[in-house]
Amino acid sequence: MLDLKIESKYFQLGYQAIGGVDEAGRGPLAGPVVAACVVIGPDFKIDSKDLEAVTDSKKLSAKKREQLFGLIKKKVLAVEIGLADNLTIDKINILQASFLAMRRAIRKLKVKPDYLLIDGGFKIPKISRPQSAIIHGDAQVWTIAAASIIAKVSRDWLMTEIDKQYPQYEFARHKGYGTKLHIDKLQEYGPCPIHRFSFRPIKKESKIKTPK
Repeated sequence: MLDLKIESKYFQLGYQAIGGVDEAGRGPLAGPVVAACVVIGPDFKIDSKDLEAVTDSKKLSAKKREQLFGLIKKKVLAVEIGLADNLTIDKINILQASFLAMRRAIRKLKVKPDYLLIDGGFKIPKISRPQSAIIHGDAQVWTIAAASIIAKVSRDWLMTEIDKQYPQYEFARHKGYGTKLHIDKLQEYGPCPIHRFSFRPIKKESKIKTPK
């Protein structure tokens, strides 16, 4: 059960806008990586029931994530997403692409955070504002958990849209992750232009002619 203890610590230090940052889509074989930043101020108010409902997106059903998506956007000071597509991932690697997506989300914010809390073991490079990286932050910090939900729901929506362009892969069902269904489709059709060719098993299949 999450609370706002960590965010409160930084508010007590004088910061006025705390941004929680997380991403979705580091592991899939296809599609973009999507990052989100959720910003709250020291006067942030939310019902305890709603506060406690927010947790690591991986622990929630798709329906619950979608419900919380709207709640988070309504309650917080600011929220934005940023993404890096599969071509960028192949060019600069998934870690650097994740950082790029995070920077893009932060730059789009109308209310700029003066302190950032990042999920994972690494701070975001090329960001001048102070920040802390928190391993398993999405299970410990409310704003990071909220960002994980925003990122996950946003990416799922994008993959559902991509499914319309490449219906034979059924991206709406597996969202690009390496499920048995996805692997079966890869074996049947080969990779398509939104697959990550630097990822296995796509890398091994890259000699297969891609669909036009």
